[in-house]
Amino acid sequence: MALVVQKYGGTSVGNIEKIANVAKKVIRTKEEGNDVVVVLSAMSGETDRLLQLAQKAADEPDPRECDSLVSTGEQITVALLAIILKAMGHRAKSFLGFQVPVNTDNAFKKARILEVGTEAIRKELQQGGIAVVAGFQGVDEENNITTLGRGGSDTSAVALAAALQADVCDIYTDVDGVYTTDPNICGNARRLDRITYDEMLEMARAGAKVLQPRSVELAKKYNVPVCVRSSFTDEGGTLVTREDKDMEKEVVAGVTYDRDQAKITVVHVPDRPGVAARLITPLSEHNIVVDMIIQNASILGHTDLTFTVSRKDIREATRIVSEVAKEVGAEKVEIDDNVAKVSIIGVGMISHSGVAAKMFETLAHEGINIMMISTSEIKISCVVEAKYTELAVTVLHDAFCLGEES
Repeated sequence: MALVVQKYGGTSVGNIEKIANVAKKVIRTKEEGNDVVVVLSAMSGETDRLLQLAQKAADEPDPRECDSLVSTGEQITVALLAIILKAMGHRAKSFLGFQVPVNTDNAFKKARILEVGTEAIRKELQQGGIAVVAGFQGVDEENNITTLGRGGSDTSAVALAAALQADVCDIYTDVDGVYTTDPNICGNARRLDRITYDEMLEMARAGAKVLQPRSVELAKKYNVPVCVRSSFTDEGGTLVTREDKDMEKEVVAGVTYDRDQAKITVVHVPDRPGVAARLITPLSEHNIVVDMIIQNASILGHTDLTFTVSRKDIREATRIVSEVAKEVGAEKVEIDDNVAKVSIIGVGMISHSGVAAKMFETLAHEGINIMMISTSEIKISCVVEAKYTELAVTVLHDAFCLGEES
């Protein structure tokens, strides 16, 4: 007998028929002799619908009340699945975040998990039941409902798997695994049987929508085997796991892109200690994630500082940075939200030279200008004009021979 955590995304629970299909998969796993914990997202589009209601109610809706509102989406799906499982003759019980409990900090809309209780769920499993848990949500120390941010149900599932010491965490979605790039852009994209935690984490951070980055961080930290599967077929699947020698053979494992990027440049900044911190720290204090950062060489005591943030944060980030820019004596703040980030990722890059040169030459050959560059041991990212996103992905995918094997 194994303990299996299964997570189903919004497209998997989009209506009653799809939830019934999920119930069948859950029952099959249960009848194979496993204990099963199911984590659900809201129905596809429901969170957006609820957020739109909040925006109609107020130009800047209160974050606490927004979390209270959008958390109702998961409450609906877990209750419906529990109802269907019971109607099919199986014991089941739904749990909301505060009933588990999933304890978080109080950063509304972007809360981070502090601790996951296991007693209530273990009690249900010991009695032969199926635990159905609302993903995406938790509770802070003052009993306020919190949410974990976009893709937070992935994080909920992995955190539960870690706390329960589950044998595997299956993430069911609308694709049958992790691909070398987006199959909607490259028809010859290839599904990967295995991928390392580090590669998956970099791919998720660089724009791949298959898994939420925080969920991969947790999986790596607690060594939780994660398998990405399709809700609509039993074929395929990609195991996210620790690195092994065979996995080092691929120099580049995948190409990703992220259109949710905006570039902010603070022009003619006094080049003295502490100025960069004064510009970036207020963004962190407002839970705005800064991605790539580049500072130009100092000329006559001044420099330009450029960084990227999510497009959804650009309005607030611009306001914050503009205020600080005036205080430090910068000349102006320039905004460009017509950009995208394209990245290549692979653990094999650690031991192979010439990868960056090949990437830059490939983009140059297509007339694609690189605005910013960022690197790590296993990733190279370039910011380019948004209109070149698909072309850049396609030519890089071909350059590194990532397509389907003939």
